[in-house]
Amino acid sequence: MTTLQARFAPTAYGSARLLAGVTRGAYADLAMHRSLHGAQQHRTHDALVRETAAVRLLGRGGAAFPVSTKLAGLPARSSVEVVVNGSESEPASHKDRTLMTLVPHLVLDGALVVARALRTRRVTIAVHDAAAHEALKRALAERRRSEPHPESVTVRMQPAQFVAGEVRAVLSGLDGGAAVPPGRRTLPTRRGLHGAPTFASNVETFAQIALLVSLGARRYAEVGDPEEPGTSLLTLVGSGSGSGVVEVPTGLPLDALLGGSDVDSGPVLIGGYHGHWVSDVRGLRLTRPALRAAGVPLNAGVVARVPAHGCALAEVAAVARWLASQSAGQCGPCLFGTHAVARDVDALLHGRPSLEVAGRLRAMTGRGACAHPDGTAAFISSALTTMTAEVAAHAEHGGCGRPYLGVLPLVEDR
Repeated sequence: MTTLQARFAPTAYGSARLLAGVTRGAYADLAMHRSLHGAQQHRTHDALVRETAAVRLLGRGGAAFPVSTKLAGLPARSSVEVVVNGSESEPASHKDRTLMTLVPHLVLDGALVVARALRTRRVTIAVHDAAAHEALKRALAERRRSEPHPESVTVRMQPAQFVAGEVRAVLSGLDGGAAVPPGRRTLPTRRGLHGAPTFASNVETFAQIALLVSLGARRYAEVGDPEEPGTSLLTLVGSGSGSGVVEVPTGLPLDALLGGSDVDSGPVLIGGYHGHWVSDVRGLRLTRPALRAAGVPLNAGVVARVPAHGCALAEVAAVARWLASQSAGQCGPCLFGTHAVARDVDALLHGRPSLEVAGRLRAMTGRGACAHPDGTAAFISSALTTMTAEVAAHAEHGGCGRPYLGVLPLVEDR
């Protein structure tokens, strides 16, 4: 059988938990997984709600919604669906693909804990990455031989487009429709896959649930910040400590993680391509509540730094064009707004004034059929606010004299 291995070996800042045993980048089979995390455990619905509430577990996708609240809002009955969203479609993000490729049994343990707590036997894993798909299928085959379980776990390939990773787009695709977010804002917990109440969350959330059940709430909370205990996965891009997936204890100061001096450090993007740019990370701690309070939500965990010797505005322009190309084309703010602001940023890059960009960014916000216009506007508006000196240099000289490095990827590494 093919040896499964991540393209880049993940690392841990401190003791690895989610990444225990795989920091060399090799697949953890069922025997290794059980030696590290013990036998599969389960919880009742009420017990799992209490345990996730005790450690303030937040979803590890963009919304950072309390897991206990989502669980408590679902009935425990056989018609409920469980969906693991592995459609990590942002080119800069690799954390969920790393989990699925290297520790799929941890993801499966978490999914089965949730399914058993909700008294359902239906689990669907949506994934678009070929290596992750292969690893999950291999893990399920191992379990069929050694640990057969009554739940039906299905792994489904989904499109790789950016907006296709949004949970409502995933559910639409799994139901046979277009993998785009529908205009209606019905929560999956009320009407999700096949019209049934659905617990849907991203891959790391399920891995965290498995870890919580394995360790227990007290041991789980021994690491990290009391506001959000435990560890979290990040994808680092750019300078400083290097690029790749890293597991860090929550509460870690962001400047301690990134490294680099003020002289050689450029602007930092927190939260990925629907995130926010900042010029100074001092005082920022890696907890979702703290970052949200600072106006820079962590979203799916991408932290990128453009080196000071590269043109940050060129990076923004390239990603703005890419975001425009990812529009689902189902509402005006997305179909027209994203393309218009991408042209505005390109004009600024070439030293031409764009007096309408601020108005266009405001017009995009809060009016889209999905979060793509809002996310694009946040990415661009925070960049222009953070990079005022660079924008001025381009306006005065037609450029800043620094090259476009292509630090922010536009094509996924598969």
